This record gives sequence, structure tokens and C-alpha cells, in this order.
Amino acid sequence: MSALSNSNWDRRNVLRAAMGLAAAGGLTACGGNTGRSGGGSGDSLVQYFHAYGEAGTEQAIKKYAKAYKGADVTTRWITGDNFESKLFSSLLTKQAPDVFEFHPQLQMVKSGQVADLSDLIDPVKDDFNPNDIKSHTVDGKIYGIRMIDDPQFFYYRKSMLEQAKVEVPTTLEELVEAAAKLTTDKVKGVFLGNDLTAIQNVIIFSAGADTIDANNKIAYHTDGVVDGLKQLRKLFTSGNLLLDAPTNFWDPSSLNQGLCAIQWGGMWSMPAMQAALGDDLGIFPFPKIGSSGKQSVYNGGWSMFVNAKSKNLDAAKEYVKWLWIDQKEYQEDWALSYGFHIPPRTSIANSATKLKSGLPAEAVKLFTDFGHFDNISYDQTMQTAFAEVIASSVRKDGDPEKALDTCDKKVDVELKKLFG
Repeated sequence: MSALSNSNWDRRNVLRAAMGLAAAGGLTACGGNTGRSGGGSGDSLVQYFHAYGEAGTEQAIKKYAKAYKGADVTTRWITGDNFESKLFSSLLTKQAPDVFEFHPQLQMVKSGQVADLSDLIDPVKDDFNPNDIKSHTVDGKIYGIRMIDDPQFFYYRKSMLEQAKVEVPTTLEELVEAAAKLTTDKVKGVFLGNDLTAIQNVIIFSAGADTIDANNKIAYHTDGVVDGLKQLRKLFTSGNLLLDAPTNFWDPSSLNQGLCAIQWGGMWSMPAMQAALGDDLGIFPFPKIGSSGKQSVYNGGWSMFVNAKSKNLDAAKEYVKWLWIDQKEYQEDWALSYGFHIPPRTSIANSATKLKSGLPAEAVKLFTDFGHFDNISYDQTMQTAFAEVIASSVRKDGDPEKALDTCDKKVDVELKKLFG
């Protein structure tokens, strides 16, 4: 697999661009077309994908589309670092895609932007990871079909930890201490991504807290989260954290090239890391924070949605059903041939031999034991507000309590918009 390009969108960053975009306009300069399918009903569909970094992904999506005979399917492969803004500005225009990938967000449902796909999923609902069903369900209806699950955890160089006589950290204090012992004049102890937003959800989960609770109230503002922010500030100022790396956390280069001893990343990077480091590669979950904390793994991923306002709604749903429900061979190919991802379909995951042994099997176990999925109600505005907490209290020297108070006010406003 080729290294991920700096120009590619940081696709698994939990901080995703705000959705309530006022800008309108088409995407005439973005992406390219696939080959067209060979006929069929005469319907024409357009689907949007962000530019994945793994080699072969664009060709695969276009191959799947070309194989479909029910409609002519054109793929817009959106390059650059602003996929969301291009997608959502397009959704306000007549050039809106019929089908697009994104993440479950309640405001998309509330605004009538995404179609109810319950009729497609219900016959095979029991074959999906129940957490993926839950994260796409609103009032008993399912919006979006999960394509891939992307657990995120720490990778580390075993030899570097052994030489420094460092045990694998299980608490955040131990991670901070390990970073100090692992740092040399050439290597930094830990890499958490260039702006630290990649770990903003696991800070909450590892402190034993949650984003918002079952009653749609704030659940992240706890003493444990405050403690975690203070410890991360200590790490940030220690000189033992890799800052301004050439590529971000989703790219394996920082660990592979020896810039750091421990790197936060996703399962998608595992084949490239194994190819570079062999048996010197290990993984562990984000360490627990405080006495109430527990180790955690954030599960990112991508889902397919149908534009509820599409002029070809029925044709779009048929295509999505064909590809992401019926074509298990393509679903397995998408999950396992271009980096490693966990298939959301239980039947495919259970037969995935690439995930049955060694480090991939360890990753699946971390996913199973420590995984946290997106909450469809914890929307982009809320995520952005918490990202500002990271910026204020970790990257700068702000008071975590005050930063969280400011975040609370913004999140409360959004919760009232969504729930009254």
C-alpha cells in the first residue's frame, strides 16, 4: 500500500466540518467520473466519496458502480481536505448527489436530508453489528448503511519500549511517563495527531464518561475528563510529544519512519505498518484516566446514505441495496483489500480469514472489548465545541473547567434545537 498523501482529507478525524453550511454551489471542480454501467433502466445516479488514502480504493468503488446494471452510476471522488463542506454545499443545490457516504448525524434526519432505509436493512438487520444499527436508528427507523467499522488505538514499536524498559501503558499517567522515557534526540515518545482532535472522544470514554447520556444531557463534563485534560497538557508541554509531523495520525509514516515510539492510529493502517515493521509492531487501547476510568477504543467508520430529496429516490435505494446489502463479495473486498477494516456484517466478519490471527485478531478483540460507537445525537456542533476545549486547555494553557463550561453552553443550545 502506498503511503497516504498529505493532500488527502483527514478522513477519520472525529472533528468533522459543521453541517449547517450556508454556502451553496456545485462541485464542478471536484472528483471525477467512473465508467458508466452498461444500460439498465436509464436512471442516472451520482454518488459522492471522499478520497481515501489507500491505493486501489477509487478504482474499487468505480468497479462496483460499473458492474451495476440497474442504472448509470457516476462517482465523484472528492479530493482535498474539505469533503464535508463540498458535500453539504452541494446538497443545497440541484447538483446534489443521489447517494453519499458520511457518518450518522441526527440533524440530517431532522432536516429530512437522508432517506429512511429500514425497508432495505430490516431483512438482514440481524446480520449487522447491533451497535452499527443502534448508531443509525432514530425513532425505530434506520438511516444509513454501515460500510466499514474503523477502530482506533495506539500502535507501538516493541523494540523501542524494550530498550527503554517501558511496559505497555494502561493508565494515562503511565503513558505520560512512558513518553518521557522513550524520547531521545531523534525520537519522540508519543504521537497523538497534529491537533489532538483525533483523541477527543477517547479522552471522554477513557475517563469513564460519555458524550451525552441516554436522556440527551451532557455527560462529558466530569472530574475524570478534567483530570485527563490536565495530564494531556503536561504531555503537550513536556517535549516528549511529536508535534507538527509531516503527515497526520491516519498515516502510518510517523511510526514507520521512527519519528515516534507510540502513535495513535486506525486499523486501516495495519497492513502498511506490518509491512514496514513486521513483528516489531504492537497495539494497545487508549489508557484509563482516573479511578473511574477504563481503557477505550474509538470506532470510526463510514456509512452510505441516500439523499431523501433525490429525483431518483427509488433508483438510488435500489443501487444502495444492491451494493451494500446484496453484494457481499464487494463488501468484503471494500473492508479487507485496501487496509484493514472490520466488516459491519457479522457473516462477513466471521469469515474474514485476514482478521483471524496475529495482530489483526488482537485489534478485533480490542474493538470487541473496549469499543465505543458514534452517538447519532452527538452532532458536529457539539464535536466542534469539545475540540475547542482541547485547543484551549491542552494546546494552550486555559483552565479545563472554564473551557468545559463554555463547551456546555454551546452543547446545551444544540441539544435544545434537536430535542426541545
